[in-house]
Amino acid sequence: MPSLFELWLPIALAAVGVFLVSSIAHMVLPHHHHDLRGLPGEERILAALRDAGVAAGDYTFPYAPTMREMGSPEMAAKLQSGPVGTLIVRPAGSLGLGKALAQWFAYCLLVGCLAAYPASLTLPRGVDGLLVMRVVGTASLLGYAFHNVSTSIWKAGSWATTLRFVIDGVVYASVTGASFAWLWPSAN
Repeated sequence: MPSLFELWLPIALAAVGVFLVSSIAHMVLPHHHHDLRGLPGEERILAALRDAGVAAGDYTFPYAPTMREMGSPEMAAKLQSGPVGTLIVRPAGSLGLGKALAQWFAYCLLVGCLAAYPASLTLPRGVDGLLVMRVVGTASLLGYAFHNVSTSIWKAGSWATTLRFVIDGVVYASVTGASFAWLWPSAN
């Protein structure tokens, strides 16, 4: 069995490949252009959030700090009248694209390492590349394809957006699996 350290090249190649494919998916292809929408009355809402002193963080509304309050008639009325949602507020200023891209690349490396780990424990040197692709692709699929599912389940996020991210994840997992299949250590 190859050591995890010996798999540094397919891990790196997979991360670079996923980074490039994801860049194309999000900057060139149109399928993610409608993942997010603007709020009606955005200027008024932004002014209200600034006036309220809303800082960067994750919020839910209406908010109940305890389960007892969550079951109160007042909370039931708030939930019934709406709106109900979650809000992620970033720090003021630019989106910090460089930092986000660096974090995404680090995540791609992490997924590659985590996918390499079970493969290094179960697959011998020189094994058929298709088997390597299946094992590594399946393991990396868990990291790339299903992260949005919990958002759709628990925060009522769009299932259509989640489906698009699952499809992206299948492509990223295929790139990862193919990188490992190509560079899997030989038997000698």
